[in-house]
Amino acid sequence: MGGAILIVEDEPITQKLIAVNLERAGHQVMRAASVPEAVAAIREVLPDLVLLDWILPNATGLSFARQLRADQRTKDIPIIMLTGRTQETDKVTGLEAGADDYITKPFSPRELLARIKAVIRRRAPLLSDEVVEIAGLRLDPAAHRITGNGRKIDLKATEFRMLHFFMTHPDRVYSRAQLLDEVWGDHVFVEERTVDVHIRRVRQVLAPSGHEGLIETVRGMGYRFRRQPRVPRVRATLLQGGVESKVRIQTISYVPATHAENHFSQFTLL
Repeated sequence: MGGAILIVEDEPITQKLIAVNLERAGHQVMRAASVPEAVAAIREVLPDLVLLDWILPNATGLSFARQLRADQRTKDIPIIMLTGRTQETDKVTGLEAGADDYITKPFSPRELLARIKAVIRRRAPLLSDEVVEIAGLRLDPAAHRITGNGRKIDLKATEFRMLHFFMTHPDRVYSRAQLLDEVWGDHVFVEERTVDVHIRRVRQVLAPSGHEGLIETVRGMGYRFRRQPRVPRVRATLLQGGVESKVRIQTISYVPATHAENHFSQFTLL
């Protein structure tokens, strides 16, 4: 599964048990026993998910959840509340404070891991190990394997992460700065033009399978990954009774070569 998870829990035994099970599942674990410790940990490394206890020393998990949601840097971090409160009103309060899920104690490690996987799938698909496939381009994060129309595609680690991010966030425009944060991490400082270099490499590798057009440059804004390749518009000259007329064709239909001269005399890509 992977991903860094911050456990904010003041009970040492509970914190340790959760940490051990998360590490066995392949997660990087960060720990905090209070809100100030959690703030310090997040300042150093932005976690991919927060497990947040309801009751903490000198604060509540609810107030910290609201704090995370109000901060531009942390507003999108998935949050799972951990609590012994079982009333429906408590669950509603936790969810309204910004939590993505709510688990009541006691809970089994299996249930916790299943909830984490479900929340990550919804909120942070880049961390999921599920296979993604778009327009014949197939990416398997667990096996670190990519194929395009059955053809094997080899990408280096950074380009693999970039393509994975694009494929799990299609049809949305991302600036170079946003891509740096999402692919390289917000604590890595590199030039924004580095993104252009990696985009070019990814397109070159996707070209043999015909998928390079899925990554679209949006002038003045950044890049977008399309669910479907762009269909070129065609201008044709029709001969109707010896008179030429210009038309634009959005959909190109197959015309047998023996009859083509009766339909079009010229095609021009726009």
